[in-house]
Amino acid sequence: MNVFFLVVARDRKHVKEKIDELTKLHVPFVIVCGEKLPLSHVVFRKAKGKYDAINYGSKYVDDEAELICLNDVDTEIHNFKEALKFFNRKKTDMIFCKVVVTKGPQVYFYPLLDSIRRRVLITASGELMVIRSELFRKLLPLPQCESEDTYMLFKALELGYKAYFCEKCWTETERTETLTEEASYKERTVRGIYQALRYSTPPLVIRLFYAVLPLFTPLLAIYGKKGFSWIKGILDGVTSR
Repeated sequence: MNVFFLVVARDRKHVKEKIDELTKLHVPFVIVCGEKLPLSHVVFRKAKGKYDAINYGSKYVDDEAELICLNDVDTEIHNFKEALKFFNRKKTDMIFCKVVVTKGPQVYFYPLLDSIRRRVLITASGELMVIRSELFRKLLPLPQCESEDTYMLFKALELGYKAYFCEKCWTETERTETLTEEASYKERTVRGIYQALRYSTPPLVIRLFYAVLPLFTPLLAIYGKKGFSWIKGILDGVTSR
């Protein structure tokens, strides 16, 4: 299948590494970067948010592309062929891939989150998403949202498209290192998810999950200091939406 990678970069960090990676994958791509760089496949767009970079970058997507791959620049992709198999074996319109981090509080958070997402798609991971071009075009333009990946998931489900969580293909990246950083990260993410809920109407089970999330969040205290950082971030995100 014809694929096209649309990569988002806030600045020059990791851009050359991502160019090398995608060149080795032999896929066409464009990198929307918030810093002007004299590199091929890189276009400048002042950083306003990932949603804006995707909207802007969409005009560079090949017309013949069947699958649009949204990818963060600070990731390393593993087993990409496994992601494509979803689109060969079953009716699939969108997938988002597993995220692996090797240090920091999220080492412990992702296994918890993934155990839920195997059953209910309560949130997406935008580090690597693969979307059929027909659906991608229908989702544009993306509204201003801090969790644009989850908005795309929720909107796709609202429109009746099929989405899946892919674990055999994953991205490796770095995230927060301190508990303070983790609380801030959770606040932004959760605030963005509730923004996404305002812009879309996903299945009832997802809406119910977020309706009761503040009630069950204190149970994360069993994870100790890490859990308290998650509690603070989640509840701050709920109240600041």
